[in-house]
Amino acid sequence: MASPVDLGSQLTVELPAFLSRTYRFDLLSRRPTSLYTDDETKDAVLTPLNKSATRPYVTLTYAQSLDAKIAGPGGKQLALSGKESLVMTHWLRTLHDAIMIGIGTALNDDPQLNTRHLPPLPNAISKYHNPRPIILDANLRLSPSCKLLKNYREGRGRRPWVISTTYSSSMQEYSQRKKELEDAGARVLELASEDGMEHGRFDIPDLLAKLKLFGIRSVMVEGGASVIQSFLAAASGGASGSQVDVVIVTIAPTLVGREGVEYGSNVLAGKVSTLHTIETEAFGPDAVIALRVA
Repeated sequence: MASPVDLGSQLTVELPAFLSRTYRFDLLSRRPTSLYTDDETKDAVLTPLNKSATRPYVTLTYAQSLDAKIAGPGGKQLALSGKESLVMTHWLRTLHDAIMIGIGTALNDDPQLNTRHLPPLPNAISKYHNPRPIILDANLRLSPSCKLLKNYREGRGRRPWVISTTYSSSMQEYSQRKKELEDAGARVLELASEDGMEHGRFDIPDLLAKLKLFGIRSVMVEGGASVIQSFLAAASGGASGSQVDVVIVTIAPTLVGREGVEYGSNVLAGKVSTLHTIETEAFGPDAVIALRVA
């Protein structure tokens, strides 16, 4: 089990100040804590909100190398974030109702998407708020034995939601995979293929509208590459308006090389809204940039 990072003054003062300026609320005097199973007390959890009636607040966040790679060859997981920016990422998680990844990241990394790197709270009764894991998995490829489901069954995490499409080349196989995931603890939510998929990807406005209906007020989107591309494109505005509120990028002082996985190659120039820099901060060896979507 990973040990919590020992926080110095930079992370006990500068990090809350950085997040307070990014989200325009006070983290210096208030720590966002709640029980893991906080559905009944959700309003007590400090979270960023927007004025949209159709979608949650969306934070798109990811770590990249100096040459704009987010993973190694073949999607291999890389430890790009230093311990200080890793703490920032886990603190960001406490501020959101849900955390979203694609199935590629779920299969390659088998992540936990919790707040295990934060220090213990003074009050032994309280626990850091863990966001609800949301996995974009059109064909239900998630393993029933993954860490997300194991943590939920053992009472150490929130129940994962798996977002799929009702279209499948073999409904019998799809139904069997759905049953296996539900038996393992997942909640499978289906988007109709005619309005939930576009060129093999989820339609972001439709996806976010569904999450809003299910009571999700804020979503932290972590990747991988295709999910980042989709949300960067969705930040363009378009007919549905921008679907992203804030982008937070951690830049690690390392080079991955041409075989690494990049995220921006399929984003068309001129199709992304102007991003205004809110804050730039150094956390350990990393540079962290917070940007607001125009």
